[in-house]
Amino acid sequence: MKKRDYNELAAPGVRELMPYTPGKPIDELEREYGVSDSIKLASNENPLGSSPKAIEAVRGELDDLWLYPDANGFYLKQALAERHGVDTDCITLGNGSNDVLVFLAQTFLQPGLESVFSQYAFAVYPIATQMVGATATIAPALPADHPMPLGHDLRGLFDRVGPDTRLVFVANPNNPTGTWLDGRRLKDFVGSLPPHVICVVDEAYTEYAESDELGDASTWLEEFPNLVVTRTFSKAYGLAGLRVGYCLSNPGIADLLNRVRPAFNVNSLALAAARAALDDHEFIERTRSTNSEGLKTLGAGLEKLGVKVIPSAANFILAGFDRPGGELNEALLRKGVIVRPVGNYGLDKYLRITVGTPAQNERVLSALAEIL
Repeated sequence: MKKRDYNELAAPGVRELMPYTPGKPIDELEREYGVSDSIKLASNENPLGSSPKAIEAVRGELDDLWLYPDANGFYLKQALAERHGVDTDCITLGNGSNDVLVFLAQTFLQPGLESVFSQYAFAVYPIATQMVGATATIAPALPADHPMPLGHDLRGLFDRVGPDTRLVFVANPNNPTGTWLDGRRLKDFVGSLPPHVICVVDEAYTEYAESDELGDASTWLEEFPNLVVTRTFSKAYGLAGLRVGYCLSNPGIADLLNRVRPAFNVNSLALAAARAALDDHEFIERTRSTNSEGLKTLGAGLEKLGVKVIPSAANFILAGFDRPGGELNEALLRKGVIVRPVGNYGLDKYLRITVGTPAQNERVLSALAEIL
């Protein structure tokens, strides 16, 4: 069928929108490059797989696939409320935390209003902002020679907040840099914002943090009614294929978000799996331990190759090279290794590498050694 141009009919914010580019799937790589036995360290997935309790819970739902899921997610919200010490009316469920980030933009942004976020923050923040025709105001990141290179500069973010600002996005730890903010400083930052500004603290990778330095923003909700905290089951819990996330907020914010949230946006398998995964403490501890060792091994191996390693509290490393990341990525693909080039963030000489199993970490290091 011949493609027709409907650009003029599209909403202004959509016309120039560049969609999010996901990591390349293994089967796509093997189809295109004719390689086999490939590994994927591109999308920050859990190399241990999914929580065994979650898998068992999914099996228990299979006979009821003909039924619609619980549109309110009652049992999952009950479990989340107990975990975080909040009421269920503080919770909004999403098809991944990406979903609730979009809900926030749809609810609080429009043409003439703006969001504020850091230079190297998660790609969905500018996408969601542009989608609704609002303005993205970007604060320069910390310099490359800072102890937390390329991370969030809280002073820079604060200085860009104005009368038209409605959302400030802060990721802790941050994707794609892996950098983090001290919880006490972040809490002071949230408290410094004017009441017309909602601060969104994105904690997608918080389960990987080994120290209490980052804090837990969900414990600040009572103190700051303009705070929203987003979480996901896609990373440490290993449920990326089911797409389930959530946010915690003041009930007044949650009420508005739940008005734009589509009914049944989280399916019955995801609801059951997420609820079971919350109680699988052994799996999370094993995930955290595996990631901690992997970060050390991968970081040390990269530094031995003369690669710049950005400090990370997540399950990936941002690695800086002396040549374009796109070239290195292409060479790695031909060796059956998928990582993530981050030129779309303006980080042309960097690759983001997910921490894998010990064997996977060794394979990407060996491949890079051959290429370099």
